[in-house]
Amino acid sequence: MVTMVGNESSIEKLVTNLIYLERDAIAAYESCIERLRDPQLSSQIAAFRQDHLQHLDVLNEMARELGAEAPTEGDMKQMLTTGKIALADMMGDSAILKAMKTNEDDTVTAYERASRHEAAIPKSRAFFEKALRDEERHRAWMDSAAKQM
Repeated sequence: MVTMVGNESSIEKLVTNLIYLERDAIAAYESCIERLRDPQLSSQIAAFRQDHLQHLDVLNEMARELGAEAPTEGDMKQMLTTGKIALADMMGDSAILKAMKTNEDDTVTAYERASRHEAAIPKSRAFFEKALRDEERHRAWMDSAAKQM
């Protein structure tokens, strides 16, 4: 999937779309944790899920400060992010991690764009950059772990 998140003209819409993206990611993480057979992999994925929950908390606060919409559920993309995990489950843990890595590709792209958004103030830009580093770390681990199997 290719995300368009980060291309919004307003910071309010950007924050709203990042909330959707995080909610979709959290759903994918939950699906992944349920399906992984290796408990060590599940444990690491659960730790990464915590990063996403923290991102969601910050984004919800940003939305309140901006007067922007703060969605309480994911959007239609959630079916795609969790569906990939369900399909990958038939092929084992490596395939699940590869599917998760493709989901992380979108979050990396979104936070790269958000960190360069012209309406981002220094505080929000710092958060976007931190979230980007988290997402890059998640993606790198998933890629590496999948290749080692």
